[in-house]
Amino acid sequence: MKDSLKMLCERFIAARDTVKTVFKMENSYIYPVSANVFISRGQEADAERLLACKRVINDQAGIFSNFRGTVRTPLACMLSLSDRPEEKMAQAMTFYDMLKQSFWGSEYLTLVAVLLTELTDGLDAEVRMERGKEIYRRMRKEHPFLTSSEDSVFAVLLAFSLKDNDALIEDMEASYRLLKERFSDSNCVQTASHVLALTDGAPQEKTDRMLQIYDSISAAGGKYGRHYELAVLAALSVLPADIGEMTADILDADAFLSEQKGYGFWGLDRRTRMMHAAMLTADLHAPESHMESAALASTLSIVAAQQMAMCAAICAASASSAAAASSAHSS
Repeated sequence: MKDSLKMLCERFIAARDTVKTVFKMENSYIYPVSANVFISRGQEADAERLLACKRVINDQAGIFSNFRGTVRTPLACMLSLSDRPEEKMAQAMTFYDMLKQSFWGSEYLTLVAVLLTELTDGLDAEVRMERGKEIYRRMRKEHPFLTSSEDSVFAVLLAFSLKDNDALIEDMEASYRLLKERFSDSNCVQTASHVLALTDGAPQEKTDRMLQIYDSISAAGGKYGRHYELAVLAALSVLPADIGEMTADILDADAFLSEQKGYGFWGLDRRTRMMHAAMLTADLHAPESHMESAALASTLSIVAAQQMAMCAAICAASASSAAAASSAHSS
C-alpha cells in the first residue's frame, strides 16, 4: 500500500470518528460519506466547528425542514469548511426555495442548494437552476419511471457542462444503453450515465474504460457492487490514471478499511466498503486544480459521484429507520 493512500485512509477514519462525536446515533451509512467531504477537499474535521455548524442549521432551519433530516450531518461538514457558515446556510436556504419552484422539495434538493453555493458566485445560480430544470425535464421524457427526486442533483450538476443539452442527452442515452448490456439495475445505470456525460469522449470509449476497471477488480479477486456503487466507479473511470494502479489502490484501501471498526462482520457490507475504497482512490487521483478547464469535467464527475454516495446513504438510512419503526410497531 502506497504511503499517500495509507495516509488518506487514516485521515478518512479519523474524520469519520470526529463526525461521530458530534452527531451521535446517526445511521452508520451517513458517517463515511460525511467524512469524505473533508478528504475530498484535503481538510481535517474539526469537532468544535462541526458543533457550531450543527447549531447554525438548527437555528436557521425549522424542525420539519429537509435541512434538519438525515442530510444535516454531511451538510454541517460542508458548512464547517466555510469561513462564513451562517451566510452559506442562509444562501443555501434561499437557493432551496428557488429550486422548489422547479423540483419537488426533498433532502436531495438541499444537497443541490448547498452545491450551488460552492459552484457559483451566486450571480449565475439562477441560470444553472433554469438549465437544470430543462435537463431534468429531458431526463424524465427519456425515462419517466426511473427519473426521481435524487436526479435533480445530477440535472443541476449537468447544467455546468460545456456541452449543449442535446449533446448531454445523447451522451447519457448512449452510455445508458451500453451499460445496460452488463448491469440490470436501470436506475443506477442511469445515474452512472449522468456521471459519464459530464466528461468528453465517445460513450463507447467511456463505458469501455469503466467496464475495464470493473473487470480488473474482479480479475484481482475483488467484488464490486452492481447498484448505486456504479456512479463512483464511473467517476473513477474518467480520471487519467492507469487502470492497474487504480485497481491496486482500491483493493489496498478495501483491505485497510476491512480492519477498521464499522467495516467488520457487524459493520457496513462488503460492497459498500469497496465503494468507499473506490471513493478514496478517486480522491487520491483527482485533479489538483479544480479551476483548470481540463480538470473541471473530471472534478464535476467526482462531485456527482460523491453526491450519489450521499443520496444512497440517505436512502439506506431512511430505509433502515422505516424498517426499525415497522419492527417496533409490529412488536
